[in-house]
Amino acid sequence: MDDDPDEGMLGWDESVFRDEHVFEIDWLPETFKHRESQMETLKYALRPAVRGSRPLNVIARGPPGTGKTTAVQILFDELTAQTDVQAVRVNCQVDSTRYAVFSRLFAEIFEYEPPSSGISFKKLFSQITDRLVERDQVLVVALDDVNYLFYESEASDTLYSLLRAHEAHSGARIGVTCISSDLDLDVIDALDTRVQSVFRPEEVYFNKYGQSEIVDILDERVDRGFHEDAVGPGVLDRVAALTEEQGGDLRVGIDLLRRAGLNAEMRASRVVERQDVEDAYDKSKYVHLSRRLQGLSDSEAALVEVIAGGASGTAGDVYETFHEETGLGYTRYSEIINKLDQLGLIDAEYTNVDGRGRSRDLTLNYEADAVLERL
Repeated sequence: MDDDPDEGMLGWDESVFRDEHVFEIDWLPETFKHRESQMETLKYALRPAVRGSRPLNVIARGPPGTGKTTAVQILFDELTAQTDVQAVRVNCQVDSTRYAVFSRLFAEIFEYEPPSSGISFKKLFSQITDRLVERDQVLVVALDDVNYLFYESEASDTLYSLLRAHEAHSGARIGVTCISSDLDLDVIDALDTRVQSVFRPEEVYFNKYGQSEIVDILDERVDRGFHEDAVGPGVLDRVAALTEEQGGDLRVGIDLLRRAGLNAEMRASRVVERQDVEDAYDKSKYVHLSRRLQGLSDSEAALVEVIAGGASGTAGDVYETFHEETGLGYTRYSEIINKLDQLGLIDAEYTNVDGRGRSRDLTLNYEADAVLERL
């Protein structure tokens, strides 16, 4: 029996974490494991940019949390550090229109934001291409979560402008990498024929991680993020098993480790135990949900809230409550239904309604309490 009852207890100024930032989603690992073939294909596509030529276009597809964004970001960081290539990643969940995408490119290239109003797309576009030609620079653009551009019917126009830039301004060299986690979306088929003829991308697939791979990858975060011996036996294996249950999404495992560490601290314990993981799982398993909700507009979030609040049923029935909340018309309402369905937040299946023909039946794909809490 220990003489000191406080042995193993944290002091007020102590932490189980060595570096908590390691458990942020945007932290880039020193070693990027189990993605060697994908990295080689991406390097192959980007290599022409190093020689001053337009790079090959790419589609990087795969389930959420399989390293697509990390792979592109690592290579973009290398490109900008070692060459004069301008490499920009655009988060299309945030910038989901053609104008918003080009505003982000402008901000990265000029290092200040474009005017918030009074500048046409044509002028914005020409200023970007003028600067690239003036500097004799190649631009590589990653459209991360490109599926959001499709949900807003902006993908074809955005890609057309990027891929035809050299025709509008001789000497402009732009390559595009599209990153998509929507496995139901066929990017090529969903584009206009005018874009299909010039896109012709290399395709890179990021398969789901297996449990042993998850352990191997998360082990580096444990070593870098926690103090030595701060993670108890069996903890990492349990985190990996729960991560695999959620489709192998590493973001679940990373969030789970961080929350388990915070739970240990709440107990003033120096060691993260399996129970800390179990207690954290109820929140970490909703990483997908939180991320999808964060990208919604006010009106889109309002419809989710209406359905989560109990107004499920046919689209016509739900519209009455939605219209009272927002004042929006049925056309915009129908567009929002389509987007929420594509995001997997709701199911919108057609059903026969007595005397009224066919209508869509709207149901929530998550527990209502979990949705309302995160909204």
